[in-house]
Amino acid sequence: MRVHILGVCGTFMGGIAAIAKEAGHDVSGADQNVYPPMSTQLAALGVRLVEGYDTPIDAGVDSIVVGNVLSRGKPVVEALLDSGRAYVSGPQWLAEQVLRDKWVLAVAGTHGKTTTTSMLAWILEYAGLAPGFLIGGVPGNFGISARLGRSRYFVVEADEYDTAFFDKRAKFVHYRPRTLIINNIEYDHADIYPSVESIVWQFHQLLRTVPANGLIVANARDENIDRLLARGVWTPLARFSARDSGARWFGRYDSVGAESRFSVFEEGAARGSGRWTQLGDHNLENALAAIAAAAHVGVAPDVALAALAKFKGVKRRLELRGTFGGISVYEDFAHHPTAIATTLAGLRSRAPAQRIVAVMEPRSNTMRMGVHRDTLAASLAGAERVFVLAAADLGWDPNATLAALGERLVVTTDVQALLARLLDELKVGDQVLLMSNGSFQGLPALLDRALVSRTAAS
Repeated sequence: MRVHILGVCGTFMGGIAAIAKEAGHDVSGADQNVYPPMSTQLAALGVRLVEGYDTPIDAGVDSIVVGNVLSRGKPVVEALLDSGRAYVSGPQWLAEQVLRDKWVLAVAGTHGKTTTTSMLAWILEYAGLAPGFLIGGVPGNFGISARLGRSRYFVVEADEYDTAFFDKRAKFVHYRPRTLIINNIEYDHADIYPSVESIVWQFHQLLRTVPANGLIVANARDENIDRLLARGVWTPLARFSARDSGARWFGRYDSVGAESRFSVFEEGAARGSGRWTQLGDHNLENALAAIAAAAHVGVAPDVALAALAKFKGVKRRLELRGTFGGISVYEDFAHHPTAIATTLAGLRSRAPAQRIVAVMEPRSNTMRMGVHRDTLAASLAGAERVFVLAAADLGWDPNATLAALGERLVVTTDVQALLARLLDELKVGDQVLLMSNGSFQGLPALLDRALVSRTAAS
């Protein structure tokens, strides 16, 4: 089958392309953002890329898959609609072509989806189950974000963002999971949802698709999840927590450092101890969710713990880019106040006495709209120094909004000016945390090169 994907360079749609190619289809795609690394990854797979949306879709294409980056008014969309040809969304294609005969393990929630999905896929892989997966990031243990797999199991990151211009339901309602993880629910995607209640409503549509012989694994300390479950649940439930020992799955750290150790309990009974290099209570809860979901498909907790000891993390999820002259530089995808606070807390737990320099770019649609500006200063309070790279057209004033940070705060609209300030201030022992859900105007690579040069010259 010939498959053509509009918006193919997005993480999700690029994953669809990789899976379609692995399934034996002839795959092509178009995007207006055709650049490495996604362009080179797709080229290596043999996916033919078209830059821009001006080229007509070949008449011989059997399946046209439309990404949610496309909207009404774009010439390619209008031409497609006028042609009368059939088209589907990415989630619908995945559901119909791949997930239909699979045991689907879906990971949903506002935060932690990518890391938890990566943990779960790795646990199943380590246990010999050879799962397929589609993840919104690149897990270190696999080096790829998607694959078809060689078994009945498929692990998918279940995003609540809308599906396509013609389908405003959340992506995850297409997946029909048998095992479902819900890490947390908070207000996000303000460009799509008017309130947290509208997000909870979408999650409830997801709950309605989980069968009675399935399992829902849910955070035990989340009020919005409690509200969700109160609407009705028809599936067995397993709650997890790193703070509530009464949860079915409970975990606690026994020691924290370069390699941390933790214990896991089920229904109050010890199920084993683990060790790893991940940081923070949020990652421990991600692990508990993955362990519980893996147990549902028959993977014993001791096997899951052995897998997690070899878990390599996910690119841009508190990823250590390197240590340069005694300065450690981390990169993270955090773009919501809760994620920012938990990421800072995780970094603090490893080296309590070292200075944290937080550098953030308010880039997500929700952040640019200023929805979370009232809680942003508190989320950054765990850093000794805070730098903000603000777009000139940001809809709010970072200096005023973050005034509570006082002299710790530096705001600039120029990436080169930000780089210069960082180089002027950074000193041995600092932990630098770069936080953005975008390219950060190339700052991570710029800072790496500058610190390498400075170290070589000293």
